[in-house]
Amino acid sequence: MKKILVASDFSHSAGNAMLYALSLAKALKMEITVLNAIHPTEGINNNIYNVVFIEDYYARKRKALQEWTESFIQSEEYKDIPVKTICDVGFLRNVVTKYAEYYEVSFLVMGITGATGIKGIVGSNTSMALSKIRIPTLIVPIESAMPEVPVITLATDYKTTKLSVRDVKALNQILKVSKPKKLEVLHISEKETNPKVIKNGEKKLTAQFPSVEINFNYIDEEGKTSNGIIEFIDNNETDILCLVKRNHNIIYRLFSSSTVEEILNKSVKAILVLHA
Repeated sequence: MKKILVASDFSHSAGNAMLYALSLAKALKMEITVLNAIHPTEGINNNIYNVVFIEDYYARKRKALQEWTESFIQSEEYKDIPVKTICDVGFLRNVVTKYAEYYEVSFLVMGITGATGIKGIVGSNTSMALSKIRIPTLIVPIESAMPEVPVITLATDYKTTKLSVRDVKALNQILKVSKPKKLEVLHISEKETNPKVIKNGEKKLTAQFPSVEINFNYIDEEGKTSNGIIEFIDNNETDILCLVKRNHNIIYRLFSSSTVEEILNKSVKAILVLHA
């Protein structure tokens, strides 16, 4: 069974991400693994390595994670979803990557504080997760809840962004929750974009998602890209914003600057980041 990986630091934002992941897992019939990455120096008292103490510390962390997770799966709504926990020592990137090498992970789900600022599990981990972890990553603001029928918006540019097989697969999995399947496409245009590029871009997306109703929208890259995306989200119904991160495309430049943090800080919508 395909898995959703939830990164937890026991915070309120991580708890909201867990609820979001449970709703997604129920809709997609997936199982969940809740993961806690223990920093290599965490639990070491005064930098003096004590085997007995540190092993006891790890055991307590594993127990705490199990109890934290069980508090979310006791309701009737989620009782049939397979859920397990894992604590591992290492940096979050390494722990997630190691787990993904052995299991088929469809999504990594992480929580943030949303419009009130980037805190909780993704403080310094946000940039790392979005730039280094090669798994479709769902960033869930504290204000965001998984709607019964979500509206998905894909922000892209036809000139340089190419959807891989993995991208299409991840998007199709999310689109399964939407009934009927509907995808809003937000094309970020550069100045004087060739109409042929736009026409070919629409044609390719239509071919990749033949069973999905697609509505094409356009904004120019003038000024701040984040402002255009946020304005679109504010004025149009969107529950999940999907960004495809590729070298040299507009979204890549967006992630290479502080723009992504602006979007995460201003938006209360979940953001799905595709890396492949």
